[in-house]
Amino acid sequence: MQIAQFCHRYRAVAAGVLVSVWCVNGVAQPENEAWVSDELSTYVRSGPTDGYRIVGTLNAGEQVEVLETSGDYTRVRGDGGDTVWILSDELQETPSATEQLPELESRVAALTDELDGINEEWEQRVATMRDTLEARQQRIDELETRNDQLSSNVDESSEQVRALQARLDTQEEDLLLRYFMYGGGVAGAGLVVGLIVPHLPRRRKKRDRWF
Repeated sequence: MQIAQFCHRYRAVAAGVLVSVWCVNGVAQPENEAWVSDELSTYVRSGPTDGYRIVGTLNAGEQVEVLETSGDYTRVRGDGGDTVWILSDELQETPSATEQLPELESRVAALTDELDGINEEWEQRVATMRDTLEARQQRIDELETRNDQLSSNVDESSEQVRALQARLDTQEEDLLLRYFMYGGGVAGAGLVVGLIVPHLPRRRKKRDRWF
């Protein structure tokens, strides 16, 4: 799924950015603390110049307490409590990568869990949206089917109306024709009667005679 791929890429990028930012900037530390640089080992001397003898080494990434600085050297106190001088360039103000790694791993794990939760939430949302879209599509299909049925019924009703209208027109024409025929017959009969009646012999009235 694209969302899972995106979250996986985001997780990797976020982890890389987190490591880079942490290594570059570090966290706020007390001014009198420092860490030996990430070399295999660093020689330390009994005094603040190269002329003093080497009295031992400090391990890479070891945390020390800064006491003072003189020239190119800094006097520090190690875990054992001894004070020695070390080149200032071989100290750094941020914890070494070795000490940062556990916390970085913890942060990456927390970020991974958070991204997994986001991924799961988005998958649920996508599934819900997919179900909603499928339900809406099904409803649209049902409405389209219903619309087709109604359109078919309308067409059938229109055909029936046209057929009934045609029959009605025919009946009206037949009725008018009959009216004309009846009217013509009545008029013809009246004309014949009008022509015949004047020629009928009239009966004479009998006169009453008195004897």
